[in-house]
Amino acid sequence: MPAPNSRLATPPEVAEYLQVTVSDLAQKRFRGAGPKFVKLGNRQIRYRWSDVQAWLDQQTASITGS
Repeated sequence: MPAPNSRLATPPEVAEYLQVTVSDLAQKRFRGAGPKFVKLGNRQIRYRWSDVQAWLDQQTASITGS
């Protein structure tokens, strides 16, 4: 059995965690602006929690300009 944090997350789970809508998350995927994701088959999207955390770490800023 995989470790809990290695379990793949669904878009609704990630959207809830990031406090955005599922639609916002889908738009980020489309634009290549969100966390890395795994595509399982034609329409199944999953996220690794480590990729979500890495993306959040990249969004961290100390100023609002530039």
